[in-house]
Amino acid sequence: MTLHLRAAAPAASTVDTEARTVEAIVSTGAEVRRPGFIERLDLAGADLSRLIGAPVLDAHRSASTSDQLGVVEAAEIRSEGLWVRMRFRSNDAAKAVLTDIADGTLRGLSIGYSVAEWKDERRGNDRIRAAIRWTPIEVSVVPVPADAGAHFRKGNTTMPETLEQTMQTRAEINGAIRTIAETAGLTRSWADAQIDAEASLDDVRAAALDEMQRRSAASATRTTRATIGTDNTDPAVIAARAGEALFARSHPEHDLSGAARDFAHMSIMDHARASVQRSGQATTGLSQDAILNRAMTGLHGTSDFPLILGDAVGRELRRAYEAAPSGIRQLARQSSARDFRAKSSIAMGEFSTLEKVPEGGEFKSSTIDESAESYKIETFGKIFGITRQAIVNDDLGAFTTIPNKIGTAASAFQADILVGMVTKNPAMSDGKPVFHADRGNLAETGAAPSLTTLSARRLAMRRQTTPLGVLINATPRFLLVGPELETLAEQILTQINATKTEDVNPFGNLSLIVEPRLNGTEWYLAADPATIDGLEYAYLEGAPGPQVETRTGFEVDGVQFKVRLDFGAGWLDFRGWQKNEGV
Repeated sequence: MTLHLRAAAPAASTVDTEARTVEAIVSTGAEVRRPGFIERLDLAGADLSRLIGAPVLDAHRSASTSDQLGVVEAAEIRSEGLWVRMRFRSNDAAKAVLTDIADGTLRGLSIGYSVAEWKDERRGNDRIRAAIRWTPIEVSVVPVPADAGAHFRKGNTTMPETLEQTMQTRAEINGAIRTIAETAGLTRSWADAQIDAEASLDDVRAAALDEMQRRSAASATRTTRATIGTDNTDPAVIAARAGEALFARSHPEHDLSGAARDFAHMSIMDHARASVQRSGQATTGLSQDAILNRAMTGLHGTSDFPLILGDAVGRELRRAYEAAPSGIRQLARQSSARDFRAKSSIAMGEFSTLEKVPEGGEFKSSTIDESAESYKIETFGKIFGITRQAIVNDDLGAFTTIPNKIGTAASAFQADILVGMVTKNPAMSDGKPVFHADRGNLAETGAAPSLTTLSARRLAMRRQTTPLGVLINATPRFLLVGPELETLAEQILTQINATKTEDVNPFGNLSLIVEPRLNGTEWYLAADPATIDGLEYAYLEGAPGPQVETRTGFEVDGVQFKVRLDFGAGWLDFRGWQKNEGV
């Protein structure tokens, strides 16, 4: 719970010293400027359930019982504002405060409260925050006020709120108007204007409250507003910038970002030295070995040096991973998994067709279920190290060669899994393999790609239906072959400027994918994975591709890097693929 404090500076009040009580308006809801916004209390939204019986404190202090001056006996919302009656304790300290209030030498009031609901709005360049549901929890006597409308009330403490009940003449009402004006710090001319208009006391109180709120807003201290952007001391920010600069030394073609230019051309030892200095340690007189030891271990502080090396290695690894030939990955849909549990998709074909609804008739219901096909991701990884000697020697090759090889290997590893899902023809949830004659996606007789065999497989894909018999009209997008069929496939798919209708190539819009992991003469047609379920692979959510973690080596004298890949693949549906065993 956040405790908000608001102070007020009232005029001197009349106190019942025998009963040790005093009445006060502790809040008028006037605007008070806070850092970054202007705060306003909506009195209609105040919950007074905790205020009756709440403590009256000495300047909001609550460390011990000696800080409590008394309690709030009664509270209610009136036209003037939030009214309370306070009873002070009988000890000497509380009596002294009550005496100062009575003689007018102690005038400040403040309330403590918690806010349950805010309403934000704009007024010019100002942000206004109105507390529309809030709970006062204490009242304090303070030396410094802020809400000019709050005050210790004048007159007999038993005076009823509606003064017209005891005032029989206009003169008495006019006198009350002048009292309101004096209490609110308003001018005599303002009071005369209200008297001339023969305003009621309720109207006068409302007008006085509006005037005090306007005056409080006009006189509020202006606060300079600061906006915090990127924290340039954040180790993660430094690591990204310095890591990019280190990566750029090995790749001059890389367009270095403006933020990373401060680290351009720094050697690995330069980064180590700067890291030690950022941790508050001097490097004057230290040997390279001592500097490197402090940079890698974070001696006497936290070092960002391992993060910088990790960022550079991660960039190199991702560059190699993304540059590796994608091959079969183009035929599979990329997804993500929230965890390591089995991942399913929505089953195809729950809707047979839309049905006519007669006038006054009911719509028929349909259901959507998860597909019976599922797969899950698993974790794969490797650890490698870069020696202290390579770092001291500023050996950039150690930061390029090894990550490059691992990035390429990670891409090849994924391709191995995806190709295996195709060539091993695993069984689906119904017990049949993905490619099967009963599914209409396996040619009865093997043959090489040709206009005739391609046409037959395309027709079979077009005829595929949902479990309820609805045509899905799948369209071939890719032709997948091994190296043995690459030349023949290129000849078949080459666009020809035909002079006769019978010479037109109907398969010129197919994209050829040559996968060297395919052995023999088998070939496949595949639909666009973005339009129809088929083969799918997934990474752990938020971690696509290989991820790099860094730590200072202990068994290895240097820095160790852990490469982790959370990856999985599986078949979701067979209808977007066709297979021919070939010759």
